[in-house]
Amino acid sequence: MPDMLLLADIGNTCVKIGLATPDAVEVSYTLPTRAQHTADSLGLSLVELLRHAGWTPADIRACLLCSVVPGLDTLFRQACIRFLGQTPLAFPADFSPDMENRYERPDEVGADRLLAAYAARRLYPEAASLISVDFGTATTFDCVSGNAYLGGLICPGVLSSHAALAVGTAQLPRISLEVRDDEPLVGRSTATSMRHGFVFGFAAMTEGLCRRLKAQLPCPTLVVGTGGFAADVARVCDALDHLRPDLILEGLRLAWTGRRP
Repeated sequence: MPDMLLLADIGNTCVKIGLATPDAVEVSYTLPTRAQHTADSLGLSLVELLRHAGWTPADIRACLLCSVVPGLDTLFRQACIRFLGQTPLAFPADFSPDMENRYERPDEVGADRLLAAYAARRLYPEAASLISVDFGTATTFDCVSGNAYLGGLICPGVLSSHAALAVGTAQLPRISLEVRDDEPLVGRSTATSMRHGFVFGFAAMTEGLCRRLKAQLPCPTLVVGTGGFAADVARVCDALDHLRPDLILEGLRLAWTGRRP
C-alpha cells in the first residue's frame, strides 16, 4: 500500500476528514464542529473512519491539518498522537506552499483561504488568474495571478446568514435551503421567499463580485467553487467554472507533496 495521508479541514461549522494517497484524495467524511468534542471522541471517530475506508492506523504516514478553530487543534493533535501514533502537521506553520503571498500582512490571511487559492492554482495551472470561492461559514473570494496570492473578499456565509435571520426575526422560520427551480420565483409563502432569496441572492452576489474581480485580473480567469453550500449555488450560478467540494483537502495533499519546511 502506498503512503497514506489523513487530512483534516477544521472549520467553524464542520470538520472534513480526507483519506488520501500522495496522488489523490480517495474518500472524505464530514464531522460536526462542536464544543462537546474530546480528544478521545475525535480519536475514536478517526479510527472508525479508517476502518470504514478499509485502512488501519498503521497505514497512515502523516496527519495534516488546516484549521480556523484554534481550540479544536489541540484536541485533534492529542487524538492523532494517542490513536494514530502520529503528531499532525499544521498548514502553513509546519509546511508551506510554493506560492508568493502578497497579503499586506501575510500572517493575517486565513490558512483555509491561502490553501484554497494554492490548490486552485495547482489544479488549474493553465489559467492566467483564478478566483476560489468558498461557501462556508463565511463566503470568501480569493484571487491568484500567476503564482501569487493577491488577497480577496470576505462576505457573510449562507448558513450563518440564515441562522442570524431566523434568530433575529421571530416570525421567520428555520427552513431547508434546497431549491429545484432554475429561476427565482415570486414567493407566495415565507418559506419559498426565504429559500429563493438566499439561494439566488448568493448566486447573484457571486456572479457580480466575480465579474468585478475579473476586471482587475489578467485573463483568462477561472472561478473554482468549494464549501458546503457550493453545489446548491453552482446549480443556478453562471460564475463558477469548476466545483471542487474537497478543495481544502486537495490543497493539503498538494502542499504536502510539494512542501518546503
